[in-house]
Amino acid sequence: MRREVEAFFADPPEPLEDFETTDADHGRVETRRHRVTHSVDWLFSDRRHAGEPRLPGLATLACVETSRSEAGRTSVSTRYCLSSARLSPAAFARAVRAHWVIENALHWVLDVTFDEDRTRNRRDKGPENLAILRRLALNLLNKARPGMSTARKRKRAGWSDAFARTIIGQMR
Repeated sequence: MRREVEAFFADPPEPLEDFETTDADHGRVETRRHRVTHSVDWLFSDRRHAGEPRLPGLATLACVETSRSEAGRTSVSTRYCLSSARLSPAAFARAVRAHWVIENALHWVLDVTFDEDRTRNRRDKGPENLAILRRLALNLLNKARPGMSTARKRKRAGWSDAFARTIIGQMR
């Protein structure tokens, strides 16, 4: 299916509406071109493969082409998405960025502050339990002392029982 969607966006049967965004930050320039189509019937024609999932409710096929320039080098990547929502290119662009906000605001912080990616607990309910405890700790740290970084609050709580008590005292 991926190859067929790639081929569709490489040579669409009709011109597709697109939406382009450009961000310049941290020494890099990133341009994203979002294209969508609501023509999805061809995915469910009789020519499909036996046993292939039918994806009921599919409404949008979308493509994000990203060009990123940094330090004189340019890289290009393309991602394809399927959605049950009927999205315009601008709405699709907002949905993609909203997805990355979650990644950057939660998962990245958990990895950097709690070194979550290097955890070795893999058995039974241990990983799930530790993930819950890390999120609980992150929520407490975020609520206490808003002007201080999360990493600094975590270190300081480890050094000072009094500071740790002030953070734990935030629970209500």
